[in-house]
Amino acid sequence: MNDKLALLERGCEEIILKTDFEEKLNSGVPLRIKAGFDPTAPDLHLGHTVLLNKLKIFQDLGHEVLFLIGDFTAFIGDPTGRNITRKPLTEEDIKKNTQTYKEQVFKILDPDKTKVVFNSTWLKKLSPIDMIKLSSKYTVARMLERDDFHKRFTKKQPISIHEFLYPLLQGYDSVELKADVELGGTDQKFNLLMGRELQKNYYNLDLDNNKQDSLKLQSIMTLPLLEGLDGIKKMSKSYGNYIGISEDRFSMFSKIMSISDELMWRYYELLSFKSNIEIDVFKQKTKDGLNPKEVKIILAKELVTRYHSLNDADKAEEEFIARFKKKEIPDDIPEITLNLNQDQNNIAIPNLLQQAGLVSSTSDAIRMIKQGAVKINSEKVSDKNLTIEKNSNNIYQVGKRKFAKVLIS
Repeated sequence: MNDKLALLERGCEEIILKTDFEEKLNSGVPLRIKAGFDPTAPDLHLGHTVLLNKLKIFQDLGHEVLFLIGDFTAFIGDPTGRNITRKPLTEEDIKKNTQTYKEQVFKILDPDKTKVVFNSTWLKKLSPIDMIKLSSKYTVARMLERDDFHKRFTKKQPISIHEFLYPLLQGYDSVELKADVELGGTDQKFNLLMGRELQKNYYNLDLDNNKQDSLKLQSIMTLPLLEGLDGIKKMSKSYGNYIGISEDRFSMFSKIMSISDELMWRYYELLSFKSNIEIDVFKQKTKDGLNPKEVKIILAKELVTRYHSLNDADKAEEEFIARFKKKEIPDDIPEITLNLNQDQNNIAIPNLLQQAGLVSSTSDAIRMIKQGAVKINSEKVSDKNLTIEKNSNNIYQVGKRKFAKVLIS
């Protein structure tokens, strides 16, 4: 059992309550393991797989995984980490994204040991009276203890009433599912604790006088948030700094190769199945003079193999190396960060090239685009009106000799 616990604890930030969690594992009874995802974009990314890999370990140990798709809560939009109200998705977007989620999750999880559930199944049935009862379980004062709500409140930024419903509804999911354990990122801790709070209320538990009642509350496992390609913000579909697990082999390979050497070690820690001993050997070899690019190739091949095949990984490596041999991309590319105004979500390609110092003026940039002399990640740019999204991280080339790796923040 100690080996199983060590396996489950590896990479976790926190387990609440650890003693209860250990007792549940020792009981020998298969546990109901919940993890929720809102279908906010049409594909899963490597950031999600930090949690999904942990779910796979639970499966391999004989527990039941409840893969919850928050199709109902997606209408609200998770306010976690937001300083403005998130725009809700349309019903059409949710249906499309949900289908893609179901297809992709089984690249990691065993479909025979996974129960896919949708919270619209029970949340749509809540009557106005039910919603009033649910809202009465928590106070506004407690809700404002949540960090992002507190910051917006003190800065007098608007908080919509429906945003308070999100953590309540996520917590109510745990009541309906009778979850024994819920997994989530460190940014979800408030919402995960809400599940325990609501289970206590709805199950009428007496924690003070009955110690066994504590075991009926879900245990919580928080996992670290994987940084995106920019190495700054968490990997997110919303930020555009992600690697989708269904991306083609070369896109996945080249994006992994674009991360910084420092971020590479973080990806090894959270995404690789290689042992700590193997990773330590890589670190020592790079200290002794091995080019970090070689170690990054090993990581890229491991991940492409996992989501495609070994043959695809080999071919992606060949394609990538071929481009380097042609000197399409040099090894020592300068890294530049361009900071947009707070109200800007993108930047026009001519302005980006000028601000990055790759051209002397925007008119020069337009001329070079028309001549076919501008590339992004080795792909030729033909649209002078192209805009680049905030939080993107790409390699830009003008002519044969001017290169820059530009982060838009």
